[in-house]
Amino acid sequence: MSVVELVRRLPEPAVVRRVSRALAVLDLVLNEDERTRCYEFDARWSATEEAALMRDGAGNEYSLVFAPDGVFGYGFDHESPLSPYANGMRPWPGLLDGVPEVFHEQRDDKAFNDDGVPRATVCFWRTADDSAWRCGPVQNVEADGADELFELIADGRPEAYLTFAEEYYEVALDVEAIRHVYALMPLTEYVVTSLNRQRRLGDLTDAIAEIGYPRS
Repeated sequence: MSVVELVRRLPEPAVVRRVSRALAVLDLVLNEDERTRCYEFDARWSATEEAALMRDGAGNEYSLVFAPDGVFGYGFDHESPLSPYANGMRPWPGLLDGVPEVFHEQRDDKAFNDDGVPRATVCFWRTADDSAWRCGPVQNVEADGADELFELIADGRPEAYLTFAEEYYEVALDVEAIRHVYALMPLTEYVVTSLNRQRRLGDLTDAIAEIGYPRS
């Protein structure tokens, strides 16, 4: 799945935001070491924006910025031939072509740039007026890494996260607890301890607020 297929598979922006928030909460509960969590969600990215972030610890990452004008996404596969580090620190041809002006601030955000060049092998967006996700006319896009980077977002099912987490954390998990979080239902002590017996809801209050997850 390249970005061309990704923009056809991605669900509506509201679903992408919901799943992104759920992924951050699930990783928060399952992993006490914030340095090794894959998924984060910052409900206070700016005064008007939220951001979903993924870092896998192996050099791959993505960012989704939810702004009043829509959603802008970057993905970076460090082994992809589309990487700017493999191309003289230049964006891959077509990667940034057609980015709407309303997303130029997100496109050029220093948080996602190295020496003024986007740290990206994948780029896509959807304005508030769009009826579909879009990407640029990227050349030879098959190896951009979109498949592995965005599979959980594109899939959107709790069962997909179950498969990922049981392999990543090497634990057996209760899919009903994951469904509870995917539905953005307020966390309970039972749901938290079902996912991780070492975690307590009271210890997660501040982090949950930063994610913007609903509280009872």
